[in-house]
Amino acid sequence: MMKKPTIAVTMGDPAGIGPEITVGSLAKKEIYEVCAPVVIGNADILEKMLVVKEADLQINKIETVSQATGEYGTIDVIHFAGLEDYELGQVSAACGQAAFDYIQHAVELCNTKQVEAMATAPINKESLKAAKVPYIGHTEMLAGLSNTEDPLTMFEVLNMRIFFLTRHLSLKDAIGQMTKERVHDYLIRCDAALAQLGVEKRKFAVAGLNPHSGENGLFGYEEMDEIHPGIERAQADGIDVVGPVPADSVFYQALNGRYDAVLSLYHDQGHIAAKMTDFHRTISITNGLPFLRTSVDHGTAFDIAGQGIASSVSMEECIKLAAKYAPHFVNA
Repeated sequence: MMKKPTIAVTMGDPAGIGPEITVGSLAKKEIYEVCAPVVIGNADILEKMLVVKEADLQINKIETVSQATGEYGTIDVIHFAGLEDYELGQVSAACGQAAFDYIQHAVELCNTKQVEAMATAPINKESLKAAKVPYIGHTEMLAGLSNTEDPLTMFEVLNMRIFFLTRHLSLKDAIGQMTKERVHDYLIRCDAALAQLGVEKRKFAVAGLNPHSGENGLFGYEEMDEIHPGIERAQADGIDVVGPVPADSVFYQALNGRYDAVLSLYHDQGHIAAKMTDFHRTISITNGLPFLRTSVDHGTAFDIAGQGIASSVSMEECIKLAAKYAPHFVNA
């Protein structure tokens, strides 16, 4: 029997829903059937969440991955002490620093091959800023900690995969980055990312920017001037890609199997398509790092933190997806 991958699970911002969805996900036996999760976080906070979630589980404080049991019924936690005075649902420098510390340690575990992948609970940008952490979010943080330039974000929801040409930019600035060179480069990188994850046949579509993909210049020239020439360059390099395909249909077509992945041109274009398909099962994968990382694609939900009502479905899917792709990534 093939050894189950060990997945580092970061607890996220302690003041948010991260601790309770971590407990909620690890209360599911099927998680332990596909991997051995090791939580990086505060064991005392997780102990409190056992009560909130009414979970009949035990917390096992450990110092190293080698001490983990990997058994259902026990949550193995590499314990970071502190945070006696934090408040649920509140922006906090202490919580921002703690969230960063968990991620930093998970990166170390990945880099030293003590775990096969990492799955991350949500962090809070305001808390990171309050802690003077020099990164705006997970992707930038992981890039900095691993000396990686411009990681590649991919969403997976059901059987649809979405890559993003641009991320956190205003729409005006994002359009400015939709150059033929960038489209070409990203399609090459998207193809390599899917190959790394073990996807053998890879057919891509690029979403259009304007209504009806510009209708040959009637509704804009970006498709004619930049996007289509970038696609042609990728085709010349052997990438199986079509487009630009109007954005009002391309994601539906991908969901129904016509394409293995879609290159979305800007943040909300792909986010809306994924989250309307299934909000809780939309999982983010950060490609281009020296290790595999998956993440929930929702925030810290401070307004409901600690109430026991946050769904753990996203965290469950996040861990499962890390387990699904880890063998391909490690053995590539």
